[in-house]
This record gives sequence, C-alpha cells and structure tokens, in this order.
Amino acid sequence: MTAQPSRPFTLVVEAGPGTARLGLVGDLDYDTSGELIRQADACLTEFPDLREMHLDCARLRLCDSMGVSTLLMVHRRTSARDVALHLDNPPPFLERVLDLTGIRKLFVYAPPSQQDEQTHTNEAAPSSHPPGSPTHGPTV
Repeated sequence: MTAQPSRPFTLVVEAGPGTARLGLVGDLDYDTSGELIRQADACLTEFPDLREMHLDCARLRLCDSMGVSTLLMVHRRTSARDVALHLDNPPPFLERVLDLTGIRKLFVYAPPSQQDEQTHTNEAAPSSHPPGSPTHGPTV
C-alpha cells in the first residue's frame, strides 16, 4: 500500500479594522486543520478589536470530519470573543455537510448573490445582525 502525497493547503490572511479574512485553499483535513486553528488564534490575539472573521471557502476542495471539527473549534473561539464567524462562498459539498450536520446555523452566511454585491462595493454594508448572531442561507 502506498501513501498518498499530502495535498497542499494554504491560507491567505488579510486583516483590516475590525475584520479578518482567511482564504482557505486546498483540503481542510486532519493534516491541515492545525494551520487554520493557528491562524485564527493569531488573528484573535493580534487584533483585539476584531468583530468579524471571514473564512473564504471558494477555493476549498475538501473538508473531512476533522475539517468540520476545526470549523466548530474556530466558531467556539470566535464566539468566546464575541466575533462573528462568516463562511463565505461555501462550495456545494460544504453546504451539504453544514446542512447534514445541522451546524449551518452557527455561522453567518449570506447567499452567493449577496456576497458578490458586497465584494463589488467599496464599503461593506452594515450587518443587520449583531456580532455572533447567525444568519441562514438558502436550503440546498
């Protein structure tokens, strides 16, 4: 039996006033979950005024059970700091996992059309939900 080569996983981190964005690229699994936790913790530590953390999942290729566990762990840590955790651009497979596990409600979620509108405006629209309160996207 031959071992499969590990798939690359990278995070692109951007931070601004009150907001951090982490772009997840590749596979979020047992081998890579620690990196997401480390980067999320670093953002929470380095930016005490953080109100929102966005995980951009558009380039996520896979999320196994450890990846789901990691998303929950990041949610616990952001909630403890009253930081809203957004899952932006979840691919269809991730939407299915969130629905099947019943955890979609834990994350701030905007339908892709709303995410596109926010991306194309210079100023993010103020949220109608207080930090830490989830919104729900369409049922898939």
